[in-house]
Amino acid sequence: MRQPQIDLDRLLDDLRELVEIESPSSDLDAVARSAEVVARVGTAHLGVAPERVVVDGVTHLRWRFGSGPHVLVLGHHDTVWAHGTLARIPYAVTDGVLRGPGCFDMLAGLVMAFHAVAALPSAEGVCLLVTGDEELGSPSSRALIEASAREASAVLVLEASADGGALKTARKGTSMYEVEVVGRAAHAGLEPEKGVNATLELAHQVPAVAALCDPVAGTTVTPTSATAGTTLNTVPGSARFTVDVRAWSGAEQERVDTAIRALEPVLEDAKLVVHGGINRPPLEEALSTALFERAVSVASRLGLPVPGQAAVGGASDGNFAAGVGTPTLDGLGAVGGGAHAEDEHVLVERLVDRTVLLHGLLAELLAVPVGDRP
Repeated sequence: MRQPQIDLDRLLDDLRELVEIESPSSDLDAVARSAEVVARVGTAHLGVAPERVVVDGVTHLRWRFGSGPHVLVLGHHDTVWAHGTLARIPYAVTDGVLRGPGCFDMLAGLVMAFHAVAALPSAEGVCLLVTGDEELGSPSSRALIEASAREASAVLVLEASADGGALKTARKGTSMYEVEVVGRAAHAGLEPEKGVNATLELAHQVPAVAALCDPVAGTTVTPTSATAGTTLNTVPGSARFTVDVRAWSGAEQERVDTAIRALEPVLEDAKLVVHGGINRPPLEEALSTALFERAVSVASRLGLPVPGQAAVGGASDGNFAAGVGTPTLDGLGAVGGGAHAEDEHVLVERLVDRTVLLHGLLAELLAVPVGDRP
């Protein structure tokens, strides 16, 4: 297998262009503007414009080469960073470290995908899907991801790598809840006894929910944000708190889901309403093993750094792909660190070898799909 010639300078130019178009997930106009830039950059490499798929106002992009794709390449162009972050953390490369909002998670992965696919002798059999709401849990793109994954024999996810460039062969599933407490407001000085204190009920429920974790199974149940009441002198008539759940198995997700929905109020006349539920299924290692072995084999043959593997608590759109039963390998994107943090960064020296690895893995999977290897 011959290595492609990857132009690092052009790769960096493309990445700068994407980083400097801020794309916070919650701003649909910003996501739409970002999609236009991503489409322009991708078209310059791939020679064809993408299909624009707009769902609930969110712009997703899809390039399909040929019918019945063998390999789905999956990424997203939205980021967690609010408008104005770029002024504080501008795109910069210093001593081989590239910084800028969204560079690691996961704009570098998108650029790598464009360069890797463009270097193939033929992209026949590739579907490249770039979504615009991954950081929100992919509410508008989930069906698109799952449908695309069902058509594929393999899914390669360009999310950033784990520490040291490790590929992500397992991810926890995620569930997201909001527990609403309905009490009854009353004057805190004149007749507090006529109220039902939603803050007190919330105080009972938060530890009950937190106790649903299972450290042995690796299941975390974390109460996160909370609000209650309206004014200092009013018995609060309402309160709510959110809950983040991570689990390695679908059975654990179901256990916690059942328990949260079975919560009972402690205070007389208080009521509980549970919103949300299971979001992303786990990416179980069994669905990544064959692809990881292929990636290691390709790296060895090409004289590239051989990647390790990691199981991580964070979820991605790869969870949805694996959830429909398609072999999925995640973490094929940039090497660096600081996802969602102020020190987000990419190691420039690893961009080329990771792009070459992706190219080599794509070429092999197009030639010999998963399951066809002797």
